[in-house]
Amino acid sequence: MTHILKLALPQLAPVWLSRKDGLAQVIATIETAAASQANLIVFSESFVPGYPFWLDGTGGANFDNAKQKAIFAHYSDQAVTLEDGHLDDVCAALKAANMACYLGVIERPRDRTGHSLYCSYVYIDATGTVQSVHRKLQPTYEERLVWSPGDGHGLVTHRLGAFTVGGLNCWENWMPLTRAALYGQGEDLHVMGWPGSERNTRDLTPVLAKEGRSYCVSVSAIMRPQDVRDDTPFADEIRASLGDMPANGGSCVAAPDGSWVLEPLVGETGIRFCELDPAFVRRERQNFDPAGHYSRPDVTQLTVNRRRQTTTVFKD
Repeated sequence: MTHILKLALPQLAPVWLSRKDGLAQVIATIETAAASQANLIVFSESFVPGYPFWLDGTGGANFDNAKQKAIFAHYSDQAVTLEDGHLDDVCAALKAANMACYLGVIERPRDRTGHSLYCSYVYIDATGTVQSVHRKLQPTYEERLVWSPGDGHGLVTHRLGAFTVGGLNCWENWMPLTRAALYGQGEDLHVMGWPGSERNTRDLTPVLAKEGRSYCVSVSAIMRPQDVRDDTPFADEIRASLGDMPANGGSCVAAPDGSWVLEPLVGETGIRFCELDPAFVRRERQNFDPAGHYSRPDVTQLTVNRRRQTTTVFKD
């Protein structure tokens, strides 16, 4: 790999609430990006099997409700369990393409009973190896009705060519200490996964790029009523509740000085590419490096608990 990193930025409509077809879409997109010799491809938050858009309009907060239970059970059935090999084919596709990836999934992990759901950002390297699974620390608002709080185990960065890359889910990117945990590990390429909407990406992306003196990538999805599959429980009611476009995209890339590399794409699907030069980072770090020469660890420090949380510890 040269010092220049080629990024693939797909903005797509997920195959909503279908793990099998959603993962097939991921693999096809990887193969498309491989033809352009991309080094890194990033997918939106909860891309497989999709964001819980039904909650707002179908009484998602109704307790012990048969409808909500039925939809949740379907969502859970379509979630990703890494221990069951659900991402093996994605890993193989990335290895064949010699490409790294951030993939947003709804994870149903065996280490937390195999029934609770987590909004997870999975980093897979160019050898097809899962290197980290970051479970979203704090689901936002109605997301708490279906997603469980994560932990700090996945607050790690990864070397990728000349870059150090890290990623967070959606509103985690508003959390200063969470960002600082990645800055402290040398992050200079920051990936933000969103379910979709320009209102989340247009303002924050260049601000965080300039704060971290890093490249900042926002990747979003598109969601429309026609994206609700017929095999979804209460499909007609969900479609009627969504409005025209509950997620309009807004995927974009900002440079370390806050300027646009790729401006937000709104209301359209597609895959865009750009080249990222690490020399740009070095130029901007000359006068500000948030965890380097402009930090004062003798005055302020951050302690991060990166242990995977569990309710049971066995001593056999």
